[in-house]
Amino acid sequence: MKVIVVGCGKIGKAILESMQEERHDIVAIDNDPQVIEQITNTFDVMAIYGSATSTEMLNQAEVSKTDLFIAVTESDEVNMLSCFLAKRMGAKYTVARIRETEYNDDSLQILKKELDLSMSLNPELLTAQALYDILKLPSAVNVDNFAGKMVQLLEIVVHDDSPIVNKTLQDIRKKSSVPFVACVVQRDDQVYIPTGTFQLQVEDKVAFMVKRSDSHKFVKGAGFAQKQGHDVIIMGGSTVACYLAKLLASNGLNVKIIEKDEEKCAVIAEKLPSSTTVICGDGTNQDLLWEEGIRQTSAFVALTGNDEENILMSFYCNSERVPKVITKVSHQNMISLAEKLGLYTTVCPQKFVANTLTRYARALDNSLASKVETMYNLMDGKAEALEFAVLSDSAIIGVPLKDLNLKPNFIIAGIIRGRETIIPQGSDSINIGDRVIVVAMGSHLYDLSEIVR
Repeated sequence: MKVIVVGCGKIGKAILESMQEERHDIVAIDNDPQVIEQITNTFDVMAIYGSATSTEMLNQAEVSKTDLFIAVTESDEVNMLSCFLAKRMGAKYTVARIRETEYNDDSLQILKKELDLSMSLNPELLTAQALYDILKLPSAVNVDNFAGKMVQLLEIVVHDDSPIVNKTLQDIRKKSSVPFVACVVQRDDQVYIPTGTFQLQVEDKVAFMVKRSDSHKFVKGAGFAQKQGHDVIIMGGSTVACYLAKLLASNGLNVKIIEKDEEKCAVIAEKLPSSTTVICGDGTNQDLLWEEGIRQTSAFVALTGNDEENILMSFYCNSERVPKVITKVSHQNMISLAEKLGLYTTVCPQKFVANTLTRYARALDNSLASKVETMYNLMDGKAEALEFAVLSDSAIIGVPLKDLNLKPNFIIAGIIRGRETIIPQGSDSINIGDRVIVVAMGSHLYDLSEIVR
């Protein structure tokens, strides 16, 4: 596919990296010559300096031959206008980053229709929703949703006091009161698709697939249970923080946002419900954190624009035994550093956007046999989980899973049939119309039929 990416900031670079891994033909456009020089030196793409709202520039990028046009500059208006022009000039599908809150209500649907947008993206809202899911289930370091949240993939770190340490998955399954599939395990730098005899060790990160209705029961039965708290302190008054505060406040949680910029404090205080407390101060000041009850709070979320600051204060709150600490990290190379410091729950807005667009591109590229509905990268990108819609007959239809000749490093983790959620066993089979969740390690999966020999 030919893909044009407009805007090469943090989000744009993450998209370029993802699309390059997918081996698409990519053109990058940015109005900063230094950024274009950096892109040229970093990525195997055509990089063009200029404005994507110029028809001359779009012609130079051959927009008429483009399959997917993605605009992710800092300006919503530039993104929408460039997508509008690109569509009129022949681009097949257009995606715009739209993040201002006034565009994210009923007016957004009108805009999408009038501009003929294929999709709108809001990285900040995606991040806030992911944070909210984790805070609702604090035992997990990450929560991915499938099939409209009917099924959840819970990434959990095994601690030394866990009752499943040195237990095999077979043993855990026998004692579990709910069905689950252990999809993938990360141990140090190695990733495994585990068998029933796989024995879990301290600091293993395990991805478990469970029905959403069973999530709390599963983590409690496996000895991971951590009570959901009612008090959350957020450091940094970003757009993500505002979205998250609204989600938490609407569910009855007490939220404090600490922001050192006075003008920003005034703006966000007007936007947020009265139940949210906005404190003007430096979130790196330990005395201030003590005054605001850091030792009594249920969760601390670091959401400043500085990775080092977020990691440092998260490490401090870990040392103060805050039950749940979440760290926003914008640079992928900082995630491993955070984990070495015991900060296992990190979120990266760029990753959410890259996952969404990679899934969308694969869906456009699919055969008629199946279609990618949802996709997440797991275990630092070493594995991926995909939800496929089964659209027509193939070699896998109607065959018991135990009789399928699966290729190595693939596992079928879930089947959704109408309103029924199936955590699969060997006797289950796949039907036309099902949605099937597959976890793949070490390869990119485009079609469901690729999992069998």
